Amino acid sequence: MIVEPSGQSCGAIVRGVDLAGELDPTLIADIRKAWLDHKVLAFVDQTMDDDALERFTLSMGEFGEDPFFDPIAGRKNIAAILRAADETTALFADNWHSDWSFLPEPPSATCLMAVDIPPVGGDTLFSNQAMAFAALPEARKQDLRAITAIHSARRGYAPDGVYGDKDEGRSMAIRPGEAAMATHSHPLVRVHPETGEEVLFFSIAYTIGFEGMDEAEAMALTLELHQWCEQERFVFRHKWAPGMLLMWDNRCLNHRATGGYEGYRRELHRTTIAA
Repeated sequence: MIVEPSGQSCGAIVRGVDLAGELDPTLIADIRKAWLDHKVLAFVDQTMDDDALERFTLSMGEFGEDPFFDPIAGRKNIAAILRAADETTALFADNWHSDWSFLPEPPSATCLMAVDIPPVGGDTLFSNQAMAFAALPEARKQDLRAITAIHSARRGYAPDGVYGDKDEGRSMAIRPGEAAMATHSHPLVRVHPETGEEVLFFSIAYTIGFEGMDEAEAMALTLELHQWCEQERFVFRHKWAPGMLLMWDNRCLNHRATGGYEGYRRELHRTTIAA
């Protein structure tokens, strides 16, 4: 296995492994170490079908919950991140977020397998939330450690949300509902359970407030942290290619989609790895 760091805030290319083949414990241990070191791994030159995607996911943990996606036909744990060539709906997932951070136990990781990749555009951006926190002044770190963030899916998946009842013409099988109105709180600064790093756990998409703050104060803090974490020094830009599997750590990263592939179909198959 050859691991080539991106030279950016996180991320690495992995060569020399066949994830459609035997997943022996030594290989999985090596992959897990590289994943914890680099936070985002892109496995190139893969020939994986959905069975192989599920096998790999289970080698890294249990399947996680995908509360607002319908799975693809014949599967319970694979969703399609899909956009038709002529689709005109708002780009999916283009706000910074950590997948399903509004759950009581958010997933540890997400896997995306390339199915249909356009020749241009579609990069995925990642913000290293551990690096961003580490770069703050010590006094500011101490302030943030005392804050609890309130997370919810309501902005995206409530009936009146971005992907709600009025969102028509979308290829993806999104299922909005009243369950998106629920909230769950997490410390703004969390300790990564495997690396021990302190990370900023919030996002512009799913953080709707902070305990003990009024709306104006909470919005000001959200924007302050959002602008801090968006700095180029904390961001990794992943470029997709056919035959690629991507796996990232939701516990220390935010991510968002980008466009730029108008007129081309794009499809990736997604699994979630539980906490």
